[in-house]
Amino acid sequence: MKKEEFLQGIRHGIPICLGYFSVSFAFGMMAVIQGLPLWAAVLISLTNLTSAGQFAGLNLILSGGSAVELMMTTFIINIRYFLMSLSISQKVEEKMTMKQRLAVSFGITDEIFAVGMQYPKALNACYMAGLICTPVLGWTLGTLCGGAITSLMPQSLTNALGIALYGMFIAIIIPPARKSKAVLFTVALAILMSCIFTYVPSFSFLTGGWGIIVITLAVSAIAAWLFPVKEEDKEEESV
Repeated sequence: MKKEEFLQGIRHGIPICLGYFSVSFAFGMMAVIQGLPLWAAVLISLTNLTSAGQFAGLNLILSGGSAVELMMTTFIINIRYFLMSLSISQKVEEKMTMKQRLAVSFGITDEIFAVGMQYPKALNACYMAGLICTPVLGWTLGTLCGGAITSLMPQSLTNALGIALYGMFIAIIIPPARKSKAVLFTVALAILMSCIFTYVPSFSFLTGGWGIIVITLAVSAIAAWLFPVKEEDKEEESV
């Protein structure tokens, strides 16, 4: 039974693994292009498993940000995992040990949380181990492959890819921004505040990491105040 549940977790994690591979491939490319050693990029992916947090953390590391900035930034970006872990803890088997719960908490991501919550049975350690191991493998291998390929490319091509990666992130933002006024407003406000913090001398005392923290908190609070999620919207999403 334990083996079957582990294998079932692996099967359910394969689609997540494939999706993570492409994103972490981009992270590996960006990390190596900007001067981070390949082994360091792979170690970051192996021990973090968080796309937005890693990209933000990478910028802070390369810009010489302090450890406090790095911790605060990743904490704020990944704070949603507190709520996900709290929700999924209500579905795990009571006999799951504390060590097993801690191991599971390491692998909680948006996609793993969604699959785990839809699992028809109580979550046990074997199933969660399979569900988490596959995406972790895809995330780490993607970083390794992206960084390794980039290190073998000529300098002219890696410079072009550095620009292309930013274009990819813009392409991720544009479709939801065109459909939702709330998303468009949030993106525009974040860009505006980022420009102010970068070019207005009065805000020069805020380094890159603290700027990200302030912008994230301010934009999130303003967007939540102006565009609250209505109950009927929640019901539609749940359906």
